[in-house]
Amino acid sequence: MNENNPEQWNKFYLKDVTFVNLMLRRIYNVLIVANPYDAFMLEDDGRVEEKIYNEYMELGLRYPPMFTQVSTTEEAAKVLSTTNIDLVICMPGTADNDAFSVARSIKADFPHIHCVVLTPFSHGITKRMENEDLSIFDYVFCWLGNTNLILSIIKLIEDKMNIEHDIKEGGVQMILLVEDSIRFYSSILPNLYSYILLQSQNLASEALNKHIATLRMRGRPKVVLARNYEEAMDFYSRYSDNTLGVISDARFPVNGKKDAEAGLKLLRAIRAKDEYVPLIMESSESSNRQKAEAEGFKFVDKNSKKISVDLRNIIEEHMGFGDFIFRDPKTHAEIMRVHSLKELQDNIFKIPDDSMLYHISRNHMSRWLSARAIFPVSAFLKNVTWHKLQDVDAHRKIIFDAIVQYRHMKNIGVVAVFDRLKFDKYAHFARIGEGSLGGKGRGLAFLDNVVKMHPEFNQHEGATVQIPKTLVLCTDLFDRFMDQNNLYQIALSDASDDEILEHFLKAQLPDSLIADFFTFFEATKTPIAIRSSSLLEDAHYQPFAGVYSTYMIPYLDDRYTMLQMLACAIKGVYASVFYRDSKAYMTATSNVIDQEKMAVILQEVVGKQYGDHFYPNISGVLRSLNYYPIGDETAEDGIASLALGLGKYIVDGGQTLRVSPYHPAQILQTSELDIALRETQTQFYALDMKHVGNDFKVDDGFNILKLKVKDAEADGSLNYIASTYDPYDQVIRDGLYEGGRKIISFCGVLQQGVFPLPEILQMSMKYGSEAMKRPVEIEFACNLNDDKTGEFYLLQIRPIVDSKQILDEDLSKIADERCLLRSHNSLGQGVSEDVTDVVYVKTDDQFSAMNNPAIAADIEQMNRKFLASGTNYVLIGPGRWGSSDYWLGIPVKWPHISGARVIVEVALKNYRVDPSQGTHFFQNLTSFGVGYFTIDESRGTGLYNKAILDEMPAVEETKFIRHVRFDRPLKIMMDGKKQEGVVLL
Repeated sequence: MNENNPEQWNKFYLKDVTFVNLMLRRIYNVLIVANPYDAFMLEDDGRVEEKIYNEYMELGLRYPPMFTQVSTTEEAAKVLSTTNIDLVICMPGTADNDAFSVARSIKADFPHIHCVVLTPFSHGITKRMENEDLSIFDYVFCWLGNTNLILSIIKLIEDKMNIEHDIKEGGVQMILLVEDSIRFYSSILPNLYSYILLQSQNLASEALNKHIATLRMRGRPKVVLARNYEEAMDFYSRYSDNTLGVISDARFPVNGKKDAEAGLKLLRAIRAKDEYVPLIMESSESSNRQKAEAEGFKFVDKNSKKISVDLRNIIEEHMGFGDFIFRDPKTHAEIMRVHSLKELQDNIFKIPDDSMLYHISRNHMSRWLSARAIFPVSAFLKNVTWHKLQDVDAHRKIIFDAIVQYRHMKNIGVVAVFDRLKFDKYAHFARIGEGSLGGKGRGLAFLDNVVKMHPEFNQHEGATVQIPKTLVLCTDLFDRFMDQNNLYQIALSDASDDEILEHFLKAQLPDSLIADFFTFFEATKTPIAIRSSSLLEDAHYQPFAGVYSTYMIPYLDDRYTMLQMLACAIKGVYASVFYRDSKAYMTATSNVIDQEKMAVILQEVVGKQYGDHFYPNISGVLRSLNYYPIGDETAEDGIASLALGLGKYIVDGGQTLRVSPYHPAQILQTSELDIALRETQTQFYALDMKHVGNDFKVDDGFNILKLKVKDAEADGSLNYIASTYDPYDQVIRDGLYEGGRKIISFCGVLQQGVFPLPEILQMSMKYGSEAMKRPVEIEFACNLNDDKTGEFYLLQIRPIVDSKQILDEDLSKIADERCLLRSHNSLGQGVSEDVTDVVYVKTDDQFSAMNNPAIAADIEQMNRKFLASGTNYVLIGPGRWGSSDYWLGIPVKWPHISGARVIVEVALKNYRVDPSQGTHFFQNLTSFGVGYFTIDESRGTGLYNKAILDEMPAVEETKFIRHVRFDRPLKIMMDGKKQEGVVLL
């Protein structure tokens, strides 16, 4: 790659760090070995456990450890037999050295347990320890009665346990402390940790909600303690790419011998490998100051009374903690200070060039980001050094783009708490309030997360996949609104829907929402859909036509008029909980209406504006199971219904185009000319942008226009989704041509690969149903641009649980003698047990296809009677039902057989026609859930027990057909996945 070309640096992809996977190994149980007197001193000095617990809580840390104290080998053995001990702290006290022997016996039995010595350094103990073999201990610390030290010991050992994994997994940073003086590192570590932990608490404020804030703290820098030159170099060489900084003593062992120059040697060796990493020397010999500063290292004097403050200031300035301070390179004066990522994004173009150059060329930006656990961006920027790209403006742009991409990525899949200062065009999904998101809200948050987990959704050039910008008003706002406006009395009364709506529209929403709504308008700049998201809506997985209202409002330049319309819409959705139908639905599903709570979703409407109309080029509903597969499709290939315009058209049962995402070229509706002209979309819905005002009606479609496809042609929105019918040549041509009727065929996206819709639908089904662990139904909408790019939006996901479609039985195990009919080639899914009637064509030796038109007339007469009585029947006949060629089958039209629950095609010995799978009725079969069986006994594809029907008395009989009735209902069972169907006696 050409490194001096800024464009190259901008085409990168940031992968997020999952903080959940960091700091997985913890210290939960600590065993303190001390004689009773020292144990008493420890206790007397304030309960260790309580103090540690309070410190953990103050720092927002989870999992405070539990402490157990023992003083003999027997006591220790007893504890170890029942508890998993992670750390042993051995306190050799003033009286004897029993503690060491107890620690040794533990280590002999449990070699993997970490052991440290913690001792007050009085003269006697120091002497005694000189003769002790301390090789079994990880560290020796000096105890000055300060519980911070115990916290630091635990954190130091946890850091050591996790460093390897966390650096690989998330790019966590390391601070290397090189020091062999026990006294000194015992006092410096607590200072260092309390500072780092405090900082990581502040940095967690970059997170979008509390849970993520707690997780982000796991990304804080690790502290590693080395006590000699070799150990220090070993740590550095292993983790050099992730070293945030090094703090080194001047004098410590090299090859086992104390060396006064050890610190300088170490820092030089590190500087030779990395010109940017901050290096700090600390020493009690002031002569070392000149040596260190001469080589560009920072210096801290150990004799200083305020050493901890000095060290903190240097760390803050050079290791990227605290605010980012832009300085003047000549005077070092502060030019600007930024506290957060968004502030850096907002100000990056305002920083003077020379200051910008000073910071870029020293890699300060990358270090500041990694101290804040923003690893994806810091790792990316670390590679874009000044050597590789010497252009200040290009660096600004790269930093800006990286932050934007990072913030966009962080927002995906996260339900942020709405914050006016953070919500902008890169924000995604936020909520106001502490209550529940409701069913639809949860579905959306879930979809957002599915997109985040699968970056391959966005692998196609020119095609983005996301959810629309969403703001959820949680259920607690509904409760407040109902209580503060005293609405329950009218809401739960028998008042009419209009009356209830009128009361709700007069009520007041809290004023605190006004500024939030304005921020949302500013961030979306599109019309807004106001949808219901109730607690019970998804609890029963009811059909998505829903019981509650969804309003849409246009985008207006006049924010106050828009605000007024938004308020009416929210109140309208709240009111719809208490409409007649909702109350009836509640009673039917035996729910109590008081339990129903309503969250409201505000969502950008997907689409484009054409004059006064606003609508998307494509809306659709996708189901991951298709019970009516045709040709070589299978049930698992799924099925999508596509339409031009707003999705309400599909919900309202309009004509849609049905297509399996895995077979985009195989579309029944456009396979024959007459079907294409009859069975494709002629109308569509659009939002009326000029309907302004607060005249809201109970009917949520009051400002939705029903337009003709001709209007879309005039809008110029049919590119790539329409074909043209040429009446002279009687053919349909893909694409738009002058004259001729336009057929909505979606040919450009389905067959010509203009936009990867089939691939995106395949992924949506696959990942959606994998994540939900069951078949799903997904709503989506899509904008296509003239340059063949487009945006695909996932709007809703819910599991398919349709009670009448649940089938537990394996139909192939049912014995033939129980069956009236069996087909191994059936369409449809579900169980029904309310049909007692069978109408069948007499197919004895006198049958002749010549009579098929007359048979059709008889069936039409009989069907009328069923429709009048509101009952259904099983229809059985030879050949293709609905064939236009009556030699191939009985030429009925759908209205003539619309009362049939199952339609059966039977092959006869002398009359065998390839099964049609009911092409002409296909739309109706699917929309009415009718079963379609094909049976050919001689080929073994099923069973037709006609003898039983022939023996029964006829309810009605004509020359060609018989109608019989059973005393008890027949049980019809269809397994759409295996294409097995039976009708049981």
